[in-house]
Amino acid sequence: MKKFLIKVILFIAPVILLAVPLDYGLSYLLRQSDLYPGELEVWNDIYNSNANCDIAIYGSSRAWVQIDPKIIADTLGGSAYNFGVDGHNFQLEYLRHLELLKHNNKPKTIIFSVDIFTLQKRKDLYQFEQFLPFMLWNKNVQKYTSNYEGFTSTDYRLPLIRYAGKTSALNNCLKILIKGKPAHKYRDHGYRPENSKWNEDLAAAKKKQEHYIVKFDTATIYLFEQFIEECKSQNISLILVYAPEYIEGQKYIGNRKEVLDTFRNFSEKYHLPFFDYSNDSICFDKNLFYNSMHLNQTGAERFSSELAHDIKMNNNKALSNLR
Repeated sequence: MKKFLIKVILFIAPVILLAVPLDYGLSYLLRQSDLYPGELEVWNDIYNSNANCDIAIYGSSRAWVQIDPKIIADTLGGSAYNFGVDGHNFQLEYLRHLELLKHNNKPKTIIFSVDIFTLQKRKDLYQFEQFLPFMLWNKNVQKYTSNYEGFTSTDYRLPLIRYAGKTSALNNCLKILIKGKPAHKYRDHGYRPENSKWNEDLAAAKKKQEHYIVKFDTATIYLFEQFIEECKSQNISLILVYAPEYIEGQKYIGNRKEVLDTFRNFSEKYHLPFFDYSNDSICFDKNLFYNSMHLNQTGAERFSSELAHDIKMNNNKALSNLR
């Protein structure tokens, strides 16, 4: 039995010794990619401690394609970075927040772009491959991604296992190994405007169902309130923002008022500024959107300027941290 165990150990040891550097190599290559779209760039900045900023912008794609950190910084003073997470709800936005605080200085102010999806929870781990380079032995990533459809427990614990069958990620690693990393970043301080014309996403959605009903996730609501309390205890000023939506898209959301009331209640309970642009003139100009939920570049620049001005004019308390 003893000889057998020695043979097993002698067989396994080289495998483990090889697996760790191979895992590191694949993760290093994948981190150079600009896919998912540009999410890896933001994660890299966070983990490399290159995401220090005075003003952090949080949210989903309605943050990273709509709120220009340069306009925000130029108007309010200090530095700004957009940490919007594509296609995800608050749980993954909170994960990014935790990793930001772990590897960088805490921001003085957070501008949080909330929307109809913030307090929901999707089943699948959208664009799950963005987590591959960062998830090994990472407790925060495991805690906030393992309750989605995507990874198994061994993926977080054993090197290389999570790359098995991930053809797209491995192809990207090979591409970068041969051709090198992209010459230019996909995002600039986490922001990338969309220079597109109106598409038919809303029309397609209406064909499937008359109205979309937001399904609140209780655990996510509790986590959002916990986040608010943590910001207060850490002396981080928190500003809630509901960015413009095209008016016809607003009508498509069956319980939109309930969503807005939820954020208003948080605002009132915790004395947080809440800027709601649901009735702003931008919402009635189709030319400023590329779909009902997202502004195009022209709309994003206009909204960013308007938001920065409104915060500066109406929110001296939140800005006091920047002075």
